[in-house]
Amino acid sequence: MLIKLQKKTLVPSQIIGYALTLFIGAIILLVTTQFYFDINPILFQQTDVFKDKSAVISKNISVLKTMDKEKIYFTDKEIKNLKNQPFTKDISEFHSATFKINASSNKTESAPLFYTDLFFESIADKYLDVETDEWHWDPSIDFIPIIIPENYLNLYNFGFAESQGLPVLSQNTISQVEFNIQISGNGKLGKYKSKIVGFSNKVNSILVPEDFLFWANKEFGETKENKTSRILIEFYNPSDEKILEYFNNNNYSINKEELEFSKLVFFLKSALVAIFIIACIIIILSVAFVVLSFNLIIQKNKELLINLFNIGYSYKRIAKFYQLIISVITFVSISLAIYVSNLIRDSYLLKLSSLFESIKIPNSALWYGMLLIFLLILAYNILFIRNIKTIVLPRKNYINK
Repeated sequence: MLIKLQKKTLVPSQIIGYALTLFIGAIILLVTTQFYFDINPILFQQTDVFKDKSAVISKNISVLKTMDKEKIYFTDKEIKNLKNQPFTKDISEFHSATFKINASSNKTESAPLFYTDLFFESIADKYLDVETDEWHWDPSIDFIPIIIPENYLNLYNFGFAESQGLPVLSQNTISQVEFNIQISGNGKLGKYKSKIVGFSNKVNSILVPEDFLFWANKEFGETKENKTSRILIEFYNPSDEKILEYFNNNNYSINKEELEFSKLVFFLKSALVAIFIIACIIIILSVAFVVLSFNLIIQKNKELLINLFNIGYSYKRIAKFYQLIISVITFVSISLAIYVSNLIRDSYLLKLSSLFESIKIPNSALWYGMLLIFLLILAYNILFIRNIKTIVLPRKNYINK
């Protein structure tokens, strides 16, 4: 009899509305959370392009600066001012060779004979996107490791080699070729062996280790003063609109495309956060909806509940029906959401695996879903008992008990 009477107090449309909103909110919440953990290794571990929050800047070249070369260099005041900008996380100055450099090769079956003038630059190792055990300079060995931009090799293969009838070279092939480097300046001459030990997608320059360049500038350098014409700047938020505004105001040159991938990461993370917040709002609204509906039910059927209590049913027994109904609906809704979120995850992982390396992230949707079920059911059980108890017990008895 108790269950039959309590069934009449329920409104089916309210129950369906709660189940549907909870189901939708849980799907969005679980998919967004799991997607963030799945995409995170791609953004920050597997692909250097995505984690790049830096760019190389220089001063714009004008007619005036072609007449006065000193104006292309950054002054100490300008560098200090750049460091103090709110969008600047860190900066690193490019150091240039102040001596003449010639490079030549010995003719082999895999590489053509060539002779060319070169330039060397260096930058702090932490900004390099190349990992190799050969990136060090030993003063006791006449060997200089070199890192070049990957697009230099592409220009040779698809431009110069094509027009001159020369063989194309793979990264592995050219990395095996040993070059002869001749350095001259300050009345001195030095001869070294060299080899390309890596290819950079980030820094567009011919790089050598910093300790070698500092030593060589002192030994062979024509000028003793260290001048900086290019700076690598690392940003807190590369999509900050103040960055380009500051550079334009100071007539600094920056490749805007260098920030595009970092902007993409920022907007992607912002979108995920926004979707996560929306999902939380939907779940909160669904919870508020069922709590409000329950309060309306007990207020509308207050007399019935009091009569049930007076004929011998305890407030816990009366609340148990509502607890059971809402617990079952909550469990079923979120369980279905877990199942659907897993289907969605399988779908996007299939696409991601075709674009990037295999992603091996454990599926946490089940655990987050079970945690959500536990927290909601616990909250509902406590709330329903308290509200029923407040209704059926007289105020003085409630205080005494």
